[in-house]
Amino acid sequence: MPAKEALKKAFPVILLTVVVAVSVTLLTFTDRLTREKIEYQREQKIHRMLFEIFPNMSQYTLENDIYTIYSDGAKVGYAFIAIGKGYGGKIDILVGLEDETMIKGINIVSHLETPGLGARITESPFTNQFTGLDIANVALRQDGGQIDAITGATRSSRAVIEAVRTTAMEKVKLLKDSEEGE
Repeated sequence: MPAKEALKKAFPVILLTVVVAVSVTLLTFTDRLTREKIEYQREQKIHRMLFEIFPNMSQYTLENDIYTIYSDGAKVGYAFIAIGKGYGGKIDILVGLEDETMIKGINIVSHLETPGLGARITESPFTNQFTGLDIANVALRQDGGQIDAITGATRSSRAVIEAVRTTAMEKVKLLKDSEEGE
């Protein structure tokens, strides 16, 4: 009788352990199946966004997380992914540079911002403000820059601005260092 009682008490724990083990196995399997597809879709999205920023692009290369953009064999700019920390989480931003100082354009690749508020960082009235700006002028107007924040979404706006400015400065330094090393 004591073995039967012990089994009755242990059964819920054993059942829960089996359910958790099966769930973890299925989630791991699903992740492995979909990871490549998700990455492929992200690459395709970035490729389309590169064409939006550089409509005359004929090809690009990727080295050290910097896309070098070419049009008919001539280098026409650079692009990279900047990552900001917004109100809702991580914001991935594709930044295009005409040269080592001038922004050609930006596109928001992904974000977790609040729909209707912070998500407005993806809209052209906000993103178009970056086009043609010198990296040094990428700051909120209230901080001496030339970008107007989205009303009610200052944290999201500031996250994009800071990510674009700091990452652009880092990538430009890498570009200059690699050019000097050639």
